[in-house]
Amino acid sequence: MDQLLRIFWGFLSTVLFGGLLGLGLAVASRKLKVEKDETVEAIEGAFPGLNCGSCGYAGCSGYAEAIADGSDEDITKCKPGGAPCLEQIGKILGIEVDTDAVRMVARVHCIGGSDVASRSFNYSGISDCTAATVLFNGDKDCKYGCLGMGSCISVCPVNAITKTANGLVEVDQDLCISCGKCVDICPTAVMRMIPEDADLIVACNSRDKGKITKANCKVGCIACRICEKKFPDAGYKIEDNLSFLRYDNRGEGRAEAADKCPAKCIIPNKSEKIEETPSAG
Repeated sequence: MDQLLRIFWGFLSTVLFGGLLGLGLAVASRKLKVEKDETVEAIEGAFPGLNCGSCGYAGCSGYAEAIADGSDEDITKCKPGGAPCLEQIGKILGIEVDTDAVRMVARVHCIGGSDVASRSFNYSGISDCTAATVLFNGDKDCKYGCLGMGSCISVCPVNAITKTANGLVEVDQDLCISCGKCVDICPTAVMRMIPEDADLIVACNSRDKGKITKANCKVGCIACRICEKKFPDAGYKIEDNLSFLRYDNRGEGRAEAADKCPAKCIIPNKSEKIEETPSAG
């Protein structure tokens, strides 16, 4: 009987102690609770909640707090949120915002896959572009092209980037949230942001002289200047041995210039997958 009483009182004391401890924690949580600013909560609610860090802050809450307290006056840093997010933040703050800007998306500026681009050696190390560049700046003869090992894939928060059959990577622009992480990590700077409604791209990143580029890749830009000189209104400009295409100046002759390109490296932005791009003869 005494043993049963000891067990009962032990059980009862444990229950009472647990109850008192729980009550103490509940009271403490109410007393010590930090009330979150309603403006901060509203702004954070406007974000997509990805916590991708593209805004430069550790997460959505940090950026929301900075906007709310006025320490950061730039409310356009949430690229994944796009125009809807910007419009909502404008309403919360009671300010007018420009939501007409075209969404920017990532695009690989290279079609120099394994079938058309030569390699100096066979790399067999870590499947990471940054690691590969430690050894002779990568295994490709062209040191500006896509290495296709997927550093960009590993940092993409929405799995919008995949490898292709010919050793490159490609971006699904419908999934791209414009965070720019792939651009930041790409060691050859072959990944660039372009307007979502871009009609064409110069799918090359080589800054080598034309003769060298042609020897390294059958579809590389050789800076022949046909696009720039024969179609002066089309928006092409040769800089550092490479043709660049302006998207704010879509004049006449853009498609014709692409057709006349000897290397066939001026291609439609969204017409076909990279692995299906025909090799130049």
